[in-house]
Amino acid sequence: MKILELTKNKLFMPLTNEEYSLLEKFSNDPISKVDLTEREQIIANQLTVKDVLVRINENGKITYKKIK
Repeated sequence: MKILELTKNKLFMPLTNEEYSLLEKFSNDPISKVDLTEREQIIANQLTVKDVLVRINENGKITYKKIK
């Protein structure tokens, strides 16, 4: 388990090692859903629920971006 401080709302969020390793792939650029494995897509959805990632749908193409 890792602890992540969310700068948006100044909360500390516990993340699993799997969630944290996926989060390390994200920089300032969004990552397309098709570039993620099936398991990584599930984890990305979990991170959107935790307000760590944001899911963007533009013209039917889904991307994930890290919330700063």
